[in-house]
Amino acid sequence: MSRDLHTDIANVFSRMELNRRHMMVSGLAAAGFALAVQPIGAATIITDASGIEASDVKIKVGEETLPGYRAMPAKGGPFPVVLVVQEIFGVHEHIKDICRRFAKAGYYAIAPELYFRQGDVSKLKTIDEIRPIVAKVPDAQVMADLDATVEFAQKSGKGDVAKLGITGFCWGGRIVWLYAEHSKQLKAGAAWYGRLVGDPSENQPKHPVNVAPDLKAPVIGLYGGKDQGIPLDTVEQMRVALKKAKVDAEIVVYPEAPHAFLADYRPSYVEADAKDAWQKMLAWFKKYGVA
Repeated sequence: MSRDLHTDIANVFSRMELNRRHMMVSGLAAAGFALAVQPIGAATIITDASGIEASDVKIKVGEETLPGYRAMPAKGGPFPVVLVVQEIFGVHEHIKDICRRFAKAGYYAIAPELYFRQGDVSKLKTIDEIRPIVAKVPDAQVMADLDATVEFAQKSGKGDVAKLGITGFCWGGRIVWLYAEHSKQLKAGAAWYGRLVGDPSENQPKHPVNVAPDLKAPVIGLYGGKDQGIPLDTVEQMRVALKKAKVDAEIVVYPEAPHAFLADYRPSYVEADAKDAWQKMLAWFKKYGVA
């Protein structure tokens, strides 16, 4: 058989595999990806549930019930707890997959729906429809809901909240910095491309640069050098604030990465940087007792 024919056959099967995977991840869109981020990319990572337990959960917050998603190893425990804070698109399939990845690494990972009171953004088709809903979410409400989620993990008997970490992406990246100032239980945080500066408002009275001097837990920030939404000068402002406050924190910038470089279901995904940043996050958690 000629080399050219070998190449042609390989290319045909490669296209078949890509088409099969595209169909599979496109099918997942109806099962949990926000409509505002269609179509789903062929690089989407799908973490199975073998060896872990993964399911929707209901978290009591006063008289209300907060929806969420939890994943943890199927055997053993209690496990170190990681709060997983959603992107602006809510707790869709990518955030659930992040939870399953943590579970495979030995963690109890839980992602609460932090603006379920304001609306279900998974049914919205554009980012312009989503933003007004998210703008109505008070930071104080988010802090209280995360505290309730920690309590839920503790009461489950499977979460060791003495080993508590938090990570978040985009909208959730900003929340990580705020929760590190809010919580006395938190051991470490990892903030992925979260906004650092901004004008104060009723719902968002402070931003990460404002709370930098008062962080109660060490945070690693993971940012893209080509992020159009988070200018590098704001990253430098945060670095200066952290250095001045002499708090235990670090900011890593990937020079060629855009915003959402870990989001493998979107064109912004940068595999090498995403893998490196993920390992840096795990090492940070281990260093500060979330392991």
